[in-house]
Amino acid sequence: MTSMFGLDLAGRTVLIAGGGPVAARRAQALFDDGARLRVVAPYVCEDLADLLLIAPDRTDWFEREVVRADLEGAWLVLAATDSVQANAEVAGWAEQARIFCINAGSADQGTARTPATTRSGDLLVGVVTDVSRSAAGADPRRVAGVRDQIGDLLRAGVDQRRQRPASGQVTLVGGGPGAVDLLTVRGRRAIAEADVVVTDRLGPVDVLADLAPGVEVINVGKTPGHHPVPQHEINRILVEQAQRGRQVVRLKGGDPFVFGRGGEEVIACREADVPVQVVPGISSALSVPALAGIPLTHRGTSASFHVTSGHDGLDSAALVAVVERSATLVILMGVSKLASITAQALEAGADPATPAAVVERGSTPTERITRSTLGGLADDAQRLEVKAPAIIVIGDVADDERLGPT
Repeated sequence: MTSMFGLDLAGRTVLIAGGGPVAARRAQALFDDGARLRVVAPYVCEDLADLLLIAPDRTDWFEREVVRADLEGAWLVLAATDSVQANAEVAGWAEQARIFCINAGSADQGTARTPATTRSGDLLVGVVTDVSRSAAGADPRRVAGVRDQIGDLLRAGVDQRRQRPASGQVTLVGGGPGAVDLLTVRGRRAIAEADVVVTDRLGPVDVLADLAPGVEVINVGKTPGHHPVPQHEINRILVEQAQRGRQVVRLKGGDPFVFGRGGEEVIACREADVPVQVVPGISSALSVPALAGIPLTHRGTSASFHVTSGHDGLDSAALVAVVERSATLVILMGVSKLASITAQALEAGADPATPAAVVERGSTPTERITRSTLGGLADDAQRLEVKAPAIIVIGDVADDERLGPT
């Protein structure tokens, strides 16, 4: 029966017979594991040559064909020449010397296997074929497929609280515009390691259904004009939970540092000597228009864009962008002020015919896109009962429906 075990190769010599692309890929992985490489080959490909060049203290290259004596002192052998016969011969030498050998040309013939691996944090999972039980021998495609399924499961947020740091800390996770599958791998991993999740109403809240039993969820969500948990109280919750030794995830919509007040939360943690880190998210300012088929920049139409909050109307840079049509204007949190925003732009001299659009609930199954003009956008939004969360885009790029979703 094939055995699976981890080898500690740090500081130990691995013989690599061959210098082609396969040898180069395996050599890089072995080098990353800390091994000392002894490469024996008449030539080496560019990638392997680069590795030999940057790490002369841990690599040796013997520019010739491999011989039996090259196995002396090796802990592991990789037979990766261009010749099936030569690989089999090296594998035979290794077996006689009682050295494990990976035969890159024929996995069935070696005494060791190279697993297809996937990693999640400090967890490394390898998949190999048990050739002693397989009538068809090794099946690399099947192994890779199983590896990919395991990787998807890990990225989906398997409970990893046993792998968490011993002391409490806060992780600000940008959840993206709302769809769970737009949450980053790193963000998903942080959630899987959490003891408590402090969440808003925006972002990928459906991911909370995947939390392990016992993970506490604290909802501090705000709605327009209603902030039941003020920011200073949110800061206190984060600090207090971490000081109890818990892994705290602050799950936010979009990106924590784009109108997310993430900077204030980081400062609060650092002032309390609480370790804190930030996992960037896909900002809704960029992703929601993209999903709606509105490119913020488009050759021949717009070469730049300006992002602003709609809470206090348009700043001078935003007005310049709209009036001169020099940049695409993206407005977050502006639905409640849409009438005054468009009026302000028109009073400043903006063309009423400037294309405009509002995208509600971007990335979700109920996403809705309303295309209009600057002069008609407020009336259209009122007639259609447009509601937050929504992203407002003003500029010529909002006019081309050829790029919209199918």
